[in-house]
Amino acid sequence: MPIAENISKHNFKSFLWHAVFLAFAQNFMDVDTVIPAMVIESGGNSFHVGIMAAIMMGGSSFTQLFFAPVLSNMPFKKRYLLGGINLRIVSLFSLAFILYIFATNSTVSILWILFLLISIFSFSGAFTNISYIDILGKSISESKRKSFFSTRQIVGGIIILSTAFLAKQVLSSSSFPMNYSIMFLIGGASLLFASFGFWNIKEIEPSGTKISGLKNFIHNMTYELKNNKKLIYFLGFINTQGIVISFIPFVMLYAKETFHTQASDTGLFLLFKVIGVVSMSLIVLVYSKRLKYNALLYVNAIISITLAMMILFIPNAAWLKWVFILGGFAVSLYMITLNGVLLEISGNENRALYTGLVGAGNIIPTIFPLISGSVISKFGYPFFYILFILIVSTSFFFIYKLRCKK
Repeated sequence: MPIAENISKHNFKSFLWHAVFLAFAQNFMDVDTVIPAMVIESGGNSFHVGIMAAIMMGGSSFTQLFFAPVLSNMPFKKRYLLGGINLRIVSLFSLAFILYIFATNSTVSILWILFLLISIFSFSGAFTNISYIDILGKSISESKRKSFFSTRQIVGGIIILSTAFLAKQVLSSSSFPMNYSIMFLIGGASLLFASFGFWNIKEIEPSGTKISGLKNFIHNMTYELKNNKKLIYFLGFINTQGIVISFIPFVMLYAKETFHTQASDTGLFLLFKVIGVVSMSLIVLVYSKRLKYNALLYVNAIISITLAMMILFIPNAAWLKWVFILGGFAVSLYMITLNGVLLEISGNENRALYTGLVGAGNIIPTIFPLISGSVISKFGYPFFYILFILIVSTSFFFIYKLRCKK
C-alpha cells in the first residue's frame, strides 16, 4: 500500500532530525579515528585495534542474525528502536565516566572495560539498525529514499565538518584520558537529542514475517536465498567491499607507528575524512536522479583500491590527508549504497529478516580486522594493503551480478 504523502514527509523530517544530531555526535565517537586512537592511547596495539574493529565493523552486524528472528515477529518496532538507541546513549556516558575515573587513578588498567562498553555500544547499534531499516522502508515513499540517503549524508556531512574543528580542539585542549572523556560526554548528549527524532516517528503500517523458532528462521532464510539471487550477490558485495569500513582504523595505527602522529593529528585526520564524506555526499545529492546504485558501487570499489595503493607510496605524514579524504569518499559511498540496495532487494514483509541475514553474512568484514592485526605483526603493512586490494577487487563480480536498476 502506498505511503500517504503527509506521513512520508513527517517521517522524512523525523529521520532527518535524528541524522542531524547523530552527525553532531559522530565526530566525538568516530569509529575510524577517535575510538582507535583512544584504544592505542590506552596501551593497545595492532591486536587490540583488530579486536576493536572486528567488534564495531563486523561482529556487531553478525549479531543481527540473533536479533532478526525476534524483531521479525514484531509488527511495530518503534519501541525496540528507542530501546536500542537509549542503550547506546548509556554506553557513551559510561565511557566518559570510566575515562574520567581513570584520569584520577591512572594505575588501573581500563582497556578491557573500554572493550566491554564499546561492545555494548556496537551490539545495541546492530539491534537498533534492524528496526531502523524496517521502519524507514515503510515510512518514507520509495521515490524519496535515494534523496533521503544523500540528503542525510550531505546535511550530516556539513554538521560533521563544522564540528570537526570543535572535536579537534577538545582532543588538543587536555591530555589523555580527560580529552576522550569529554569527547564521549558530548557524543552521548548529542545522541540523546538525536533520539527525539525517533520518538516523533509515525509508525502506522505493521510489518513482519512470523517466525516460530530457529528451525523456521533457517527455513525462511533458505527460502529467500533460493528465490532471490540478488540477495546472494549482495552478500558477496558486503563481504568484499564491506572491509573498507574496518580499513581506516588500521591507517590510524599505521600513522601512529610510522609517522608518530599525536592527538592533534587525530583531529586533523578526522577533519580530512569529513571533507571526503561531505564532498562525495554532495555529488550524490546533486546527481541523485541520474546516478544509479550500480555506478556508485563500481566507483566505490575503484576508490577503495586507489586508497590502499596510495598508502603504499606516501613518503611522509603530509600525504596522509589525501588518504583520509579518499577514505571519506569510500565510507560515504558505502553507507549510501548499502541501505539503498538493501531496500531495493527487500520488501516490507521480509525487511527485518533480510537485515538480520545481511548482518549474519558479514563474515569477511568480521574476521578481516582480526586477521589484519596478525598479518601486520608478522608480515608488515605492505602485505596487509595488498591483501585488502585483492579482496576488494573481487567485489566487481558481485556488483556486475547485482545490476541495480534504481
